[in-house]
Amino acid sequence: MTDSPLDPRTNWERMRAGELYIADEHMAARSHRAERLADLYHQRTVSGDPAARRWLEELIGDLGEDVVVRPPLHVDYGDHVSIGARTFVNVNLTALDVATITIGEDCQIGPNVQLLTPTHPIDPVPRRQKLEAAEPIVIGDNVWLGGGVIVCPGVTIGDNAVIGAGAVVTRDIPPNVVAVGNPARVIRRIETTHVA
Repeated sequence: MTDSPLDPRTNWERMRAGELYIADEHMAARSHRAERLADLYHQRTVSGDPAARRWLEELIGDLGEDVVVRPPLHVDYGDHVSIGARTFVNVNLTALDVATITIGEDCQIGPNVQLLTPTHPIDPVPRRQKLEAAEPIVIGDNVWLGGGVIVCPGVTIGDNAVIGAGAVVTRDIPPNVVAVGNPARVIRRIETTHVA
């Protein structure tokens, strides 16, 4: 599936529509831009530059107030990522944002978390032709993803959920639950406490 008169859209437009596409030079250039900005953010943060955040703001599509992202950070494009206010992201987040990745407010993202939107055909023929697609990921507000959690394409995690370290989330997780394992499964509901 390359650009053709039958479908005048670019591969980028097909990618953004969640349809099969083939990565091209335009995508490679955008990815290189993201790598450069992520590297600049990392370097400036490590060197103690108080203006380091400007590189993160240029990289991430929508960055809420008081967000903390500890580098290194790995993204495909960055501008398809949204991080809500007061969220904390620990080191080595991999956010492959071929489709949109939405992280809510007040989240805790552990080290080495992977948010993976890309998909590839199961059929070996189109896979060999380098066709790929993607499905969005949505992380609700006040979610805690433990270290090493992997969130697969198309998954939504509800508000206040806790995902145990090392879990592989292959299906949607409802709000107010704890889920663990591979594949992640709900093991209990979270009873909220109200402090006066």
